[in-house]
Formats: sequence, C-alpha cells, structure tokens
Amino acid sequence: MRVFQNVEDLGDLRAALAEAAEVKKDRFQFQALGRNKTALLIFFNNSLRTRLSTQKAAMNLGMNVIVLDVNQGAWKLETERGVVMDGDKSEHLLEAIPVMGCYCDVIGVRSFATFENRKDDYEEKILNQFIRYSGRPVFFMESATVHPLQAFADLITIEEYKRKPRPKVVLSWAPHPKALPQAVPNSFAQWMNAADVDFVVTHPEGYELDPKFVGNARVEYDQMKAFEGADFIYAKNWSCPGVTRPEDYGKVLNKDMGWTVDAAHMAVTDNAYFMHCLPVRRNMIVTDDVIESPQSLVIPEAANREISATVVLKRMLESL
Repeated sequence: MRVFQNVEDLGDLRAALAEAAEVKKDRFQFQALGRNKTALLIFFNNSLRTRLSTQKAAMNLGMNVIVLDVNQGAWKLETERGVVMDGDKSEHLLEAIPVMGCYCDVIGVRSFATFENRKDDYEEKILNQFIRYSGRPVFFMESATVHPLQAFADLITIEEYKRKPRPKVVLSWAPHPKALPQAVPNSFAQWMNAADVDFVVTHPEGYELDPKFVGNARVEYDQMKAFEGADFIYAKNWSCPGVTRPEDYGKVLNKDMGWTVDAAHMAVTDNAYFMHCLPVRRNMIVTDDVIESPQSLVIPEAANREISATVVLKRMLESL
C-alpha cells in the first residue's frame, strides 16, 4: 500500500478488520517489519490522539519516529506555485518535500482545510504534493477532506461493540462555536457506506456533505426521527460544506442547541452507544451525562486509533 487516503485503499474491509483484531491481540508481533525503518510524521496542525497513537503504532512495529511540527521550529513553508517569495516564507514545499523523503521510509501528513477556497481544499493540494514528490508511501493523518485513520478506528470499535449483525449507525451534526472541517464526517460516511451497517446521516438544512462521501446513506433532517432505534450515535460538528451554495463553504450557519445529544435524544435509540472522535465540546456536542454514561465509547474509540495506525503502517512496510 503506497497511499492511505480512502477506505478502498485497504482493499477487502473484512480482511482489514480481521487484521486489526490480530494486531490487537499482540501489537508487537510485527516488529521485524520496521527494524531500521523510519516514519516521518508531519503536522501542519495541532494534534493529540493522532500524534500519540501514530507514534505508538510506529514503535509497535519497531520503527524509528521523527515528528515535525511545521509551525514550530521549521522554516515557514510556501505551498503555492508562481509566488514571488519576498514575504515571511523562507522555503517552498517543492524543495522541502523531497528533502523530507531523504530522511525516512514512510510519511504521514496532517493538514487541515483552510476554508479559503473549496476547490483547493477538496483537491487536497498539499497532501497530493507529498504523494507526488516525496518518493515515499504517504498516509493521511487528517487532511482538508478526510480522516481515514479515525474512520478505521471507528469501524473497529463498532465491530467490537455491535449487538446485531447489521446495526443502525447514525451520524449526527451537533452545534459548535467554531467552523470545523468536514474531514471526520466525510470519512465516517465513506467508511460506513463500505461497511455492513444501516447508515443514516442527520443534520440541519445547508449542511449537506459532498455526495461522493454520503453515497447511499439515508439523509434525515429530523434528528429525533433519525435516532429512533439506533445502535450507535456518532455526533460531530462540521461547517457548511458548500455543496449547494459554494459561497457558504466553511461558514457556521447554525448553532441550534436543540441538536446537542442529550438523554432525551438517546432515549429514543435502542440503548445506543455514543461515539465521538474527540476533542469534544461538552454541553454543546453532547451533555455530560451522555458522554460519561456506560454507553459512551469515546475512550475505547480513541484507544483503537493505535490499532488502525498499526495496521496501516504494517501494510505500508510490507509494500517497501
């Protein structure tokens, strides 16, 4: 596997889940794969779970790890072609990327949406430059549009906790004070469409996700109706994706606290588990009683980030 961006990059999803279960039984059994190999993890944005879990995964596989915070301690990087570099950016990504490739065997990159231009964000300009110029396998640690390591961990968690062969899974928009990317909901929708689940997406009007991620999911604008009989509730905020009105891309159109997941919402489910990628704004996304309940999976879900990253890195090492 040379690139990990979307669910199809893993191939057979059942085989990937079986591999995750095998890794979880003994996460150190493949250390010979990474001996004398180096993973370079590049962060253009802040991180807690992604940084820690991916570093741990690389170490599980016997790898050396280099972490680069682009905005702390590195030269400021120019990303656009044709720019006269007479400002505060000292180095161009087109030189920096192949240099980075000289020092490692696998590269992970985290670079969020800028919300300045929908076309640029959805074309994944920065990540695609790493794929093109680094000469190394590249995996996405969250990009402008996707967060596949999170979605893989989410699916592993659902597989572990499901009580029926085909559970009902609901992705629900929830309010947030800031404009957030669509990467997590995009990937979650993409992966749930590929899995054997009854998948529903619920959000206010104006928050329609890109059709290429929504796929065959049912879209329900009545949140309580969407929650009825659900087995898993995945709450997440996202800003306007600009599908129908590009001029609204990245805007906060709604802060309706009626969409906050609380006990009344969970009461209409089939004793559903609650999920969220973290970090979470308590009492905006979800109330204290729900996230602290026995049905909350936010910690096991976060723990599975180590497993999803280990499987991905293992497959990349096997391709070298």
